[in-house]
Amino acid sequence: MSELKDTAQAPTRALLIGVRDESTRHGGIGDEEAQSLSKELAGLAKTLGVDIVERTVIRVRDSQPKFGMGSGKADEIAARAKELEADCIIFDQDITPSQQRNWEEIALMPVLDRQEVIIQIFAARAKTREASLQIELAQLKHSLPRLAHAYIDLSRQRGGRYGTKGSGETRLEMDRRNAQKRIHQLGEELDEVRKHRATQRKRREKDTIPTCALVGYTNAGKSSLLNAMTAADAFVEDKLFATLDPTTRRLDIGKGRPILLTDTVGFIRRLPHDLVDAFRSTLEEAAAADLIIQVLDASDPDVDRHYDTTMTVLKELDADKTPMIVVLNKCDLINDPKDLADLSKKYSESVTISATTGVGLDILARLMDTTLSGGVRLFRFPVDRHDLAAMLHRNGTVIAERYEDDRIEIEARVGDRTLGTLKEFLID
Repeated sequence: MSELKDTAQAPTRALLIGVRDESTRHGGIGDEEAQSLSKELAGLAKTLGVDIVERTVIRVRDSQPKFGMGSGKADEIAARAKELEADCIIFDQDITPSQQRNWEEIALMPVLDRQEVIIQIFAARAKTREASLQIELAQLKHSLPRLAHAYIDLSRQRGGRYGTKGSGETRLEMDRRNAQKRIHQLGEELDEVRKHRATQRKRREKDTIPTCALVGYTNAGKSSLLNAMTAADAFVEDKLFATLDPTTRRLDIGKGRPILLTDTVGFIRRLPHDLVDAFRSTLEEAAAADLIIQVLDASDPDVDRHYDTTMTVLKELDADKTPMIVVLNKCDLINDPKDLADLSKKYSESVTISATTGVGLDILARLMDTTLSGGVRLFRFPVDRHDLAAMLHRNGTVIAERYEDDRIEIEARVGDRTLGTLKEFLID
C-alpha cells in the first residue's frame, strides 16, 4: 500500500520589518507610530495567509539610498531572515524598484513592501468586474518599474525557485510595451464601468431617496452594521479589507421612511496611491451621499489615528463637508466603562453601538432620520399634486398638513435632496 502524502501548500514564512525613521526625509516616524504601523502590517500579512516568523521594528538614523538604511543594518536583516528560514522579507516602509533589487540580491529571497502586500490582498478579494479591473490596473502601475522583480505570490508552496534576472533587454522592453498597452486598455474599460455606475447613481437621485454611506477604517465593522440594520448578507470577516465592492441596501427609518445605505471599501494608513486612484469611482459613493456614517472600532487603541486617516481620505474626495455621524462600534468589547465614557466625551456628537449585539442601533436610526430630515419648511402644492405630498411623506417628516380648495400646504422636515426637487413649491 502506497503512503499518502500531504499535498497542502505550506504558508509563506515572512520576516516583518517595521521602521522607526528619524530622518527628516519622511518627516520622522516615532516609536509609537512605528509600533502601531508594524502591528497593522502583521494584520495585513495574516489576512494574506502569511506565517509571520518574526516581527521587529528597527531604528534608522541615516537613510542611505541603496537599501533605505545603512549597509551594515541591511546585512543584519538578511542574515536574520536566513537564520529564521524565512521565505521573504516584508518592509512596512515603501521601497523603490532599485532598492527592491538590491535587497533581493543581498537576501537571496523575495523582498516586498507594504504597498505590494495591500495590492495582493485586494487582488485576492476582488469579486466584481469593476474591482477586478481596478486591481489589475493598480498591479500593472505598481509593477511596471519593477519588471526585473519577479512578482511573488505569498500563498505559493514553499521550495519553489525564485530568480531576479530578466531575459534580456529585448524581452524587458516587450514586457513594458505590453504592460503600457494593457494599462491603456484597462483605463478605457474602467471608463465604461464608471459611466454605468454614474447612470445608476443618477437614477437613484431621481427617486429622491436619501443615500447614506458607511465609511471608516478597515475592519471597523461597517459590513456588520449594514447587515444588522438592513438584514443584508454582506460578507463579514475579522480580517482587513473583507469588503472591496460597495453593497447598497434599502432601509426604512422613522415613519417607514426609506433610505439607501451603502457599505464602502475600508481605509488604511499609507494606502497605495494607485489603489486610491483605482477605487476613486467606488469611493465616490461616499462623496455623493447625503449623509456619511463614519464607523470607528471603539475597542482599537489606535481609534484616533483611524479617525484622522478616514477624514484625510474624505477631504481628498471633497466629502468632508457632507453631514456626518460618528459611530463608536464594538462597545461590547470594551471592558472598562471609563474608557468608553472618555471616548464618547472626545467624540461628543457620536453614537455608541454594537453591530453584533444590536445595542444603540435604534438611537442611530433616529439620529439618521433627524439629520436627513433637515429643518422644517413650508410647501404649497396645486390641489391635484397629491404625488408631491406623498413624496414628502416618503422622504421627510411631516409636521402639519392642510388641504384647501385650491392648494395643499404641508410643513415638513426634509433633506437637501428632496428640498432641491421641490424648491419651486417652497414658501419662504
